[in-house]
Amino acid sequence: MPHNEDPLFPVHWIANPRAKAFTSSAAVDRVVPPGIGQAARSFHRQIPGYRMSPLKSLSNLSRMLNLGGIWVKDESVRLTLNSFKVLGGSFAIYNFVRQRLGMEDVELSFADLTSPAMRERLGDITFAAATDGNHGRGVAWAARALGYNAVIYVHKYTSQARIKAIETNGGEVRVVDGTYDDAVRQVESDARANGWQVISDTSWEGYQDVPRWVMQGYTTMLVEAQEQLAAQGIIKPTHIFVQAGVGALAASVIGYYAQLFGAEKPISVVVEPRTAACCYRSAEAGDGTPRSFPGDLDTMMAGLACGDPSPIAWDILWDCADMFMECPEYVAAKGMRVYGVPLAGDPFIISGESGAVSLGALMFIMEREELRELREQLKLDHHSQVLLINSEGNTDPNHFRRIVWDGAEPVPGEYKEYH
Repeated sequence: MPHNEDPLFPVHWIANPRAKAFTSSAAVDRVVPPGIGQAARSFHRQIPGYRMSPLKSLSNLSRMLNLGGIWVKDESVRLTLNSFKVLGGSFAIYNFVRQRLGMEDVELSFADLTSPAMRERLGDITFAAATDGNHGRGVAWAARALGYNAVIYVHKYTSQARIKAIETNGGEVRVVDGTYDDAVRQVESDARANGWQVISDTSWEGYQDVPRWVMQGYTTMLVEAQEQLAAQGIIKPTHIFVQAGVGALAASVIGYYAQLFGAEKPISVVVEPRTAACCYRSAEAGDGTPRSFPGDLDTMMAGLACGDPSPIAWDILWDCADMFMECPEYVAAKGMRVYGVPLAGDPFIISGESGAVSLGALMFIMEREELRELREQLKLDHHSQVLLINSEGNTDPNHFRRIVWDGAEPVPGEYKEYH
């Protein structure tokens, strides 16, 4: 069976020729204008407990794979929340408050936001969000830090560990009988009825400001990464592999580098689970219109289990992303195990299912002879400096142990590599 017809093959891919001709993008300019990363970081560094997440080098693995370097921005330690998502939720709430006060051009400090005078001016606000886990926890944490309530909607497949983490950080959890996309629709409806403010990482018609602020908040980690790479004498990564759910993370990462380097931007690859590949499906259609992915989105990569791309994120990916990939579950499981049991001398990294699929995909691309043409198309070789985002740590301990301890989702025998 040809590998592009084999559902168990490690990667299926679609190239995006638009990205090769990239010089600029109105979609990028709208969401990640010049200077937005510094503005986001200026806010985040005031938050008590802020510190840069580490950029870790897998130098021995990169040599084994014949790459120049593999650099992992490890968000598993971000503000003790186990995920990058708090960067987006907190920055969105900050910008919402400024807009509500008519102070969009004023840089408010964290102390300003938490002052009794500010609370009196703003009154009571309830923030609401739909989530697969990490975004909701970040919104709940940020709302509580600023003295407000949060109501978080989750879908019926959300694990109890993720629900408990939201509740521990101050969020009231409501379970929706459906998928993540059903939860998005329900929270939007209920928020209108109850006067809540939705903080969503996906956009829809008439609702774009908040998702844009969420995506802008993510750029803090990219400003950090650029500083950390510069300390190693690296001007920029040559390649970015980044996972996608609704596409907000992928678009913010790829859009940030497109804004910074223009036509000289890094080669970018968007990676999704095969059973929830809405961005891949949209690229496959080839007309620039985002497509929904049908079904129950049954993937262990809970943070990527999304059936509808965010339109403002998709516009960036359509302009800038060089390649879209879909992968079976075992690719993420392999990435988790490699992060957790690294080669001697490489750092140990705790990565959840959604955080590890990009490493798994990169490894199969570099190891499989059938993927030589793809390696050449992506220009992956011993000169390449590849940036990965470990977007979450161990957010579902039971499932994490099933994969790392018990060997769940093993690599099929025909796709195993031994060295």
